[in-house]
Formats: sequence, structure tokens, C-alpha cells
Amino acid sequence: MKDKNIMPVAIEDKMRNSYLNYSLSVIIDRALPDVRDGLKPVHRRILYATKKLGLLPNKPHKKSARIVGEVLGKYHPHGDSAVYNAMVRMAQDFSQRYQLIDGHGNFGSIDGDSAAAMRYTEARLATISEELLQDIEEETVDFTDNFDGSLQEPTVLPSRVPNLLINGSSGIAVGMSTNIPPHNLVEVIDGLIKLLADNDITIEELMNTIPGPDFPTGGVIVGNDGIKSAYKTGKGKITLRGKSEIEDRGRGRERIVITEIPYQLSKSKLIEEIADTVKKGKIDNISDVRDESDRDGLRIVIDLKKKANPTIILNRLYKYTSLQSNMRINMLALVKQQPKVMNIKKILESFLDFRREVITRRTRYKLNTAKDKEHLLIGLKKATDQLDKVIQIIRSSKSPKDARKNLQRKLEVTKKQSEAILNIRLQKLVSLEIQKLEDDLKEIRATIKHLESILNSSEILNNIVRDELIEIKENYGDKRKTKILADDSKAEIEKEDLIKDKEVVISLSYRNYIKRADSLENVRSGKNDFITHISKGRSLDQILFFTNTGQSYSITAHELPEHHGLSNGDPLTQFLKLPMNEKIVAMIVLTEQVKDNYITIATKDGQVKKTKGEEYESTISSIKAINLNDGDEVVGVKVTTGNNQILLGTKEGYTIHFKEDEINDTGRNTKGSKGINLNNNDKVISFNIVKDDKIVVSLTKEGRGKASPIDDYTLQKRNGKGLQTMSNDKYKLLDILTAHENDKIALVSDSGEIFEKEVNDITSTKRLGSMYTQVKLTDDELIEIHRLPRLSSTTKDND
Repeated sequence: MKDKNIMPVAIEDKMRNSYLNYSLSVIIDRALPDVRDGLKPVHRRILYATKKLGLLPNKPHKKSARIVGEVLGKYHPHGDSAVYNAMVRMAQDFSQRYQLIDGHGNFGSIDGDSAAAMRYTEARLATISEELLQDIEEETVDFTDNFDGSLQEPTVLPSRVPNLLINGSSGIAVGMSTNIPPHNLVEVIDGLIKLLADNDITIEELMNTIPGPDFPTGGVIVGNDGIKSAYKTGKGKITLRGKSEIEDRGRGRERIVITEIPYQLSKSKLIEEIADTVKKGKIDNISDVRDESDRDGLRIVIDLKKKANPTIILNRLYKYTSLQSNMRINMLALVKQQPKVMNIKKILESFLDFRREVITRRTRYKLNTAKDKEHLLIGLKKATDQLDKVIQIIRSSKSPKDARKNLQRKLEVTKKQSEAILNIRLQKLVSLEIQKLEDDLKEIRATIKHLESILNSSEILNNIVRDELIEIKENYGDKRKTKILADDSKAEIEKEDLIKDKEVVISLSYRNYIKRADSLENVRSGKNDFITHISKGRSLDQILFFTNTGQSYSITAHELPEHHGLSNGDPLTQFLKLPMNEKIVAMIVLTEQVKDNYITIATKDGQVKKTKGEEYESTISSIKAINLNDGDEVVGVKVTTGNNQILLGTKEGYTIHFKEDEINDTGRNTKGSKGINLNNNDKVISFNIVKDDKIVVSLTKEGRGKASPIDDYTLQKRNGKGLQTMSNDKYKLLDILTAHENDKIALVSDSGEIFEKEVNDITSTKRLGSMYTQVKLTDDELIEIHRLPRLSSTTKDND
């Protein structure tokens, strides 16, 4: 029998609702800060619980475990390690610009050392945290039930401090993340005061007061374009660099001393990176690296060899290590329980609105309290004015309850006033105390008048907001720690200090000889060899080598020796160590133009993927270029503009010709989209970008082939079966190339013999025409075919 209490629910509906609820929980209750107090729920609960325990700045520290237990038991039903880690971060002077917890004991280090267990450390509120909690008992903020409904907790703290900006925040929610850098308190408050005085102030004018983030670890922000973008749109990217100086150690030797490092970078990790770059030969002329940090501050010493140029080495450190790194800014916070990306002005406005609300609620609470007191004083005044009558009423009453009722009736006072009269002590009835009563009444009426004026005047309210901000600035303000280099050109490493920046031509041959030359005229190959890849760029550009396994390897152009004239170049193995199972499919110089365009990859199984070129820029020598399925391989890599046409060819003789814009661009570590729908046992053998090519050359391993007009290969939609390129299915194609009439191709046999052939000399037929012998072979078969690069002054980058 069917149970009436069981309701059938579609699993997709249940999953959708459950995931939405989970997402909202993460966004609102865990990962994102509130724009008003700049705190996530866990940090808010830590501060509130610490205050309720009485651990104020003037009281002794207590065990961290005591605080964590209080937070877990009353407000935050999650893991103890999560609460303790959050509290530890609030106590670290290298994590927080203004510490909210005063820690006692081992709370971790800038070396990346973790804090001691919470049973060993002690904590209490930092002085500035009192400003976040001040007036919380005066109905300034809303309270809500805790997780089990047994207690109340604040939904926000009545912070007098613009904590979201001065301490920043970072967190990852579901489908969104926030990364707000810390700022200098003096600058932020000065900005708030300017905004308070002129609501129409521009962000550019605000930046005269708040020039940029201010990190607890100091360092240098290079360039202010990223800051401008973040402050105007809520999103941006800044370049952060460590601070260093050059010291003379005598006898022609110098040292580089790093005294400040980028925010959230581990000192020990940076030292490891420096040592690793020296070991790999990316930086030379360094004799020793050591850590001389002590209680006086951070000090990483890099001893240089005799006559080494410290400026060049320092700039290479910026290039190859985290001594210079990028930081993305995403100023996202909760506004009325909704996540919003805000510019700097909106964040400041939200805080000022909150302060007005807090002060208004505080004033209303004090006004109600003052009116209650005035009410009682009026009753007491009535009693002292008719003292004999009061005594007679009390003496004639049978009980306190009867006395209260008689006082209410005969003196015309309220219940509260009558209770106050009954509770008055005899010593209050002397003449001096009666005069004080009148003075108190006069004083409380003046207070009421003042409080009402605050509620009735926005100008007075704004003055209070300003005065409190000035008080915070005077009590907690300090000097800026992070220097800002306003010239954006300095965000780039001083390339002329590293190596002369000039145009170069990079060539790679079939036998894997690589050469850097200053012009196309100096590009040549050795005997029984030919050039397969040629690209123009600059000496500081990265050279990317894509392999059949989906990896991308890189070296910098200036790392290659420059060759002139008859030189064939150097074996690539001197600069790049490839695993035995990997073969180079393409070489691309990562120029600025390539970064702005796409790098498009095709695979044996027919997948096609395009990714912005800039995503292949990396300080790591090997990165994944595409996510391949088992058994799949990369067959081609090209630079595309987004508006090109693609031609894929298969072993069975199928081709598909489609527009590049049918493929959505994706990140590096993705599979891409299906380019062609393959038959069983078929595979993609060629990947061509059709620019101004007029001919499609089809060749078999037996040396048979033909040249057909590109017009015969009609444009189709991707992921189709495609068109056949030959009528006789007894042949298996080795390659399909697009070309110009005057292009040349090189054919390589399995015995290593190389044949060069002009496209003009290949038999011309229609797409389905017969295949003719193009090169006479004995017992050999062709194993590779290459269209030779066009060696002319019009050669484009990565042609």
C-alpha cells in the first residue's frame, strides 16, 4: 500500500534545490565578507565570543582552545581547525594589516610555519577590535538565533572601523570569489571624510587620498593602471614586487638584500625558488643565498660573484621568481545578503551608510533610555514637592501594592514612577539631594534635546560620523608600508638590463636544430635537413614547443646563441630535454600579437581547441596545453585570429572545412570541441589554417598524390563527416596540406632520404580525382611530409 507521507520528487529537482541551498549557504554564511563590518561569519563569531568571555585588551590572555570551544559550542557548528585557523590568521601581523586578535605564543611565521596547537597558544581581543564591537549592547545591530535557537548572535558588528578595506578579505564561494587587498587606515578614513563632505567626488579624486593597497609585508606595487581598474570597476590586476637594496661587500663584490617580500608569499618558498633558478642556470653569478632574518626584520642575502651586475640579476629574480608576482583584485562582498562587485566609492558609501544607521540606532536607544529616566525623575520631583503627603499615603497603606496604587491615584503618577517613589532612600530627601534631583532633571532634558537634534539633522549626524572616524585615525593610524611606483612602464622588468631587446628570427629544422638569427637571410638548414618551423619575434619572447602528448615546453629566445651566415644552429637537446615518448609538433614564438590571438590545437581523435595565447605565458618550463583522452595525440598547433577557416584531413581521405568561430575559446586544461565525426579506425592526420591558400595537396606514403583547388572543399559545419578527397579508397593518406602555387614541400622516406617538390609540379585534379605518382621510391615509404616555410621578408610571425 502506498504511504501517503511519501511525496515523489524528480531527482533533478531535488539536486537543483539542494545545490542552490548549498550555494547560498556557502555564499552568505561562509565565504564572503559583509560590506559593513568586512567580516565573514566565522570571524564575526570569534570576535563576539571573545568579548563575551571577557577577554578584552586590558585582561589576561586565555587559552585559544577556550575561545574555539566557545565559538563552536554557541555560534559556529563547524570544524575546530577551521575556527582556529581563522583566529590564527587574525593574529598574524604578516596576514592582517591591523590584527584583530592579540595572540600570545606561536601563531605561525612568514616562513610558512603553522601555528602551535590551540592548547598551547593564548589569545584575547586586540585593541582595535573593541572599535568593531563598541555599542553592540545599545541595539545598534540586529541579532538572530544561533544554530540551535538557544542564544542570540549579531548579524553584523557595529564597526567604527572600515575593516573590509583596511584588512581586506579573500574567499572562494560557489561560482564566485573575492580578493580584496588590505589598505592603510589613515588613507581610507581620509577618503571617507572627503566622501562625507562631497558625495559627488570622483574615483580619480578619491585616489589622491587612497592611492592603492597597503600590505602588512610592505613591498612595492609597480604601476597604477591595475589599481585604477580595480577602484573603478571592482576588478583589476596589480604587480607586486619585493623591496631590496644593493650592498657593497668589498673587493669588487656586491650583494642583494631583500628586506620585504610580496604579500602572502612564504619566505622559505622564495629562497627555494631563488636556489632552483640558480641550479637550472636561469640566473648566474650568484655565489650564495641565505636567510639572515631576525627579530629586527626580514633579511634575505644574495651574495654575488665578482664583477656581477646586481641590477641584471635583480631583474632576473623579478622575472623568474615570486619576488615579483601578480595579484588579482575582485572587490566582491555581501550587500543586504547579496554578493556584489563594487568600486571603491561604493564600498566607502556602504560603510558611511552603515555608520549613519548605527549612530541613529544608538541615538534612538539612548533617547529612549533618557526619556525613561526623565519620566522617573518627574515622578520623584512630584514626590519631593509633596513629601508630607507621600509619607502620609505610604503610612496609611496596608501593603506595598496598596501604597503604589494610592500614590498613582493621589499624586497622579504612573506605575513606574510610583515604584521609584517607593524605592527612594530616606537620605535622598535632604535638601542637597532634592537640589541634585532638579539638576539631574535639567541635565537629562538637555541630553534629550541633543539626542533629538541628532535624529532630526543629517548634518549633525554626519559630523558625528566624521568625528568618530577622526578619533579612530588618531588612535590607530600608521604610516604606509607599501610603496607605489606610479609609472606603469616599470611594471615590466627592465628588459634592457636583462639583455638587448631586438628583433630575432627563430628557426627549427627537421633534424631538430634550432637557430636564432637577426634576419631571414641568415636562416638555413644543414645537409640532408630542412627548415620545418620559422617565427619572428623579439629576444625576450618565449618560444613554445608543443608535443604530441599535449605538453607545452618553453625557453626564452635570448637563451639561444645568435648564429649568422652558414651556421646551422645548435641541437635543440642542449636547451630542451624532452621525454623519449614525446615529439615536437609545432614551435611558436609567443609575441604580443600571438598573446592577443589564439593558439589552436587539433588532435588525432578530431578534437579542436582554441585558447587565448596569453594563457601560455608562464614562468614554468613545462605546462599542459590540452587535456587529452586516453590514446589521443596532438597532430597540429596553429596561431589563429578567431576569424580563420580550418581544414582537417583524415587517414581515410575525409576532409572537413569549417569556420573557426564555430569553436568557443576555452582555458588551457580543456579538451575543446569535436571538429570531425570520424569513422571507426580513422584518425585525423592533418590540421590546416586556410588563409589565402588556393590549393589542397593530398599525399600517400607510397608517394602518390594530387593538388586540388580549395574551392572544391566546401565550407561545412564542424562535427560532420566531411567530404572525401579521393575516389579510390585503397590508398591511405599520409598528409593533406593547404598551400600556394609557389610553395615547396619536403617529403621524408623511412630511409631518411629527403625529396623537395614544388606545389606547381604536383598533378592537378579535382577533389575526387585520381592519385598520381609524385615521387619515385624504391622499397621505401614516405613517413613525413612538411610544407616548407615561406622564407621571404613578408614572412609573418609564427608562419
